[in-house]
Amino acid sequence: MARALNIADCVNETCPWSGKPVSQDSLTLYQGRVVGFCNPGCRDKFEAATAHFDAAVAKAGGGSEVGNG
Repeated sequence: MARALNIADCVNETCPWSGKPVSQDSLTLYQGRVVGFCNPGCRDKFEAATAHFDAAVAKAGGGSEVGNG
């Protein structure tokens, strides 16, 4: 069973999309860190965007240094 995410472990206090405070029901795990959003819709939008980006990088054979060039 996966460990439940906790808002106390969140790396941010405000939603990166809206700027509103993060909510316990809107957390996700990204690159080993808990990231919070103001609502599940913002969280889902982030998960879709990062999945798309990660797939594009993998397809291009990119590494973890994306954006450093």
